[in-house]
Amino acid sequence: MLFFRNDYGQGCIEEILSLLKEINYENITGYGLDPYCNKAKQLIKNQIPDLDVDVHFLAGGTIANQTIIKHILKPYEAVIACDTGHVSTHETGSIEATGHKVITLENNNGKLIPEMIKQCFDAHMLSYEHMVYPKLVYISNATEFGTVYTKEELMKLRDVCDELGLYLMMDGARLGQALMSSVCDYTINDIAKWCDVFCIGGTKNGALFGEACVITNPNLKSHFRFNLKQNGAMLAKGWLLGVQFIGLFENEHYFKCAKHANDCSKMIQDELIRLKYPLYMKSDTNQIFPVVTKEQFNYLSSEVDFEIWDKRNDMIVIRFVTSWCTKQEDVESLIQLLQKAVDLK
Repeated sequence: MLFFRNDYGQGCIEEILSLLKEINYENITGYGLDPYCNKAKQLIKNQIPDLDVDVHFLAGGTIANQTIIKHILKPYEAVIACDTGHVSTHETGSIEATGHKVITLENNNGKLIPEMIKQCFDAHMLSYEHMVYPKLVYISNATEFGTVYTKEELMKLRDVCDELGLYLMMDGARLGQALMSSVCDYTINDIAKWCDVFCIGGTKNGALFGEACVITNPNLKSHFRFNLKQNGAMLAKGWLLGVQFIGLFENEHYFKCAKHANDCSKMIQDELIRLKYPLYMKSDTNQIFPVVTKEQFNYLSSEVDFEIWDKRNDMIVIRFVTSWCTKQEDVESLIQLLQKAVDLK
C-alpha cells in the first residue's frame, strides 16, 4: 500500500537518530534542564533575533494547546477559534475540560478573519459578566485545510487583537510547511512579533515527537513551568525533546523537510487539477483534498492508505498527506493510480 495517510506515520530524520544513539548512555539532568534542551532553545532563539523569547518543549500538539491556554486564561475567559480549528474539533474537548469555553466562528478557507472576531467580541460585551470573556484568539498555520495565512492577514489579526485587548496564539503543528509554502513571505522572526505565543511543530515535520512553545509576550512568561508540571507536560527525560529540535534546526532540516513535503504535495495536486478532479479546498502545503466518486474511492483505497475527510451525497472528500519521508516513486505511483481512476464513475 502507498502511504499518504498523515505526516507522522514514520520515525524521524537520520540526524535525530544519530544524535540519540550518540548520547544514549550519557547521564543527563532531567525535566528539560539539560545541555541539549538549552542548545535546542538557542537554535530556535537564533531564528528570532529581534525579540527576547522563552522556549519550552512539549511532547505533542494537544498537550501544548491545553497547557498554553490554561496558563494564559483566567477561569472566566474564553478562546476564539474557527470551527475547523484543532481545539474546536480534534482534541476531545481538552480546552473545555480545563474550564475554558471555545467560541467557534465560521472558517474562511480554514482561517479566522478580523471582522468576525470583532463581531464576536462585541456580542459578548453586550451581556458582559453574564457571558464568558473572549480573551485569546487561536489560529492554526498551516490551517487544517492546508491553507496559509498571508502576511497581511496576520498583521490585521494582530491589529484587531491589539484593539480589543486579546492575546494571539498560533498553533504551528505544521508551521514548517506554512513557512515553506509559495504564498508565505514572512519568517519565524515575523511570527514572533505578531503572536503572543506560538508553537513550532516537530511531530509532523521529521521529529519522533515534540512541539516547541515560544512565548513572546513578557507578561505570559512567568511560572509557565508550573503549568507544564501540573498539566503532565513536563517530561522527566526532557533531553529527548531537546534532541529533536537540535536535529531539526542545527542544519535547517526543519525547513528542508517541510519543503520536500510541500514539493511532493504540489506534484500530486497539480496532477489532480490537470485531470479535473474537484478539490474540496486548494492547498498551499502538504495536505490535499480531492473529491472522488464511490467508484474512484473503492479503486484508490485498495492501493493507497489515506483518510476520509467528509462525505457529501454520492461524493467523498479524501485527504492525501505528504511528509519529509515521502518518496518520489510513491508520488509517481499515486499519480498513475489517479490517472487510471479518473474515468471511473
